[in-house]
Amino acid sequence: GGESQYPVKESDAREGAAMIWLDPRNNMRKGGESQYPGLNQSRPLSTSRVESSIPKDDFTPAHQAENLQKERWVYPSEQMFYNAMQRKGWDPKEEDMSSVVSIHNAVNEQTWNEVMRWEQDNHPECPRPKLVRFYGRPKDFSPRARMFSLLGYKLPFDRHDWTIDRCGKQVRYVIDFYHGKPSSEGKPVSFYVEVRPALDDPEALLDRVKMLVKPIVGTRDASGYWR
Repeated sequence: GGESQYPVKESDAREGAAMIWLDPRNNMRKGGESQYPGLNQSRPLSTSRVESSIPKDDFTPAHQAENLQKERWVYPSEQMFYNAMQRKGWDPKEEDMSSVVSIHNAVNEQTWNEVMRWEQDNHPECPRPKLVRFYGRPKDFSPRARMFSLLGYKLPFDRHDWTIDRCGKQVRYVIDFYHGKPSSEGKPVSFYVEVRPALDDPEALLDRVKMLVKPIVGTRDASGYWR
């Protein structure tokens, strides 16, 4: 069948915003984000994009179409990020975009490192999993996040579901993004990323249990993984 799509008015968009076509596979704008200047933009922003360390599967969403031949995901440019923030109803500042994109890229690299930690600890038979797709769900708090909020902890500011290919098997990970402790003046903004496999099958439950007990009964190898 053809590529499915549907129109939605984004919940965070400004009043009177137009209907936006989203790809239901990743909840991102159909056709990708524009590289043209945004509304009332005061100065040019970079349109160059940085290649990540995250291996890409065969699925190529619109925002990756220009990099079809690349084996890794490519991060959005400052201009694309500015346009995406503006479309969602934020008031982005041109002078902040370089820092915003750098933080975004660093957090995604950290997230992939955490996914790889789970995979290498529990499934070393598949040394090179790939990221199939990611799906933003900022308003869908996970049961874990809700439970900790009842204990007095803050809710995450964002949530993603990342689906990876583990040598032929698609596996979903749940990622909660939290603001870190406030830093002193001049220090970078800190974030905390909570990563774990979604409880979609018994194997994911077993992986979670193993990660709980490995610090008690296991030993680390030279790479820092539990064995």
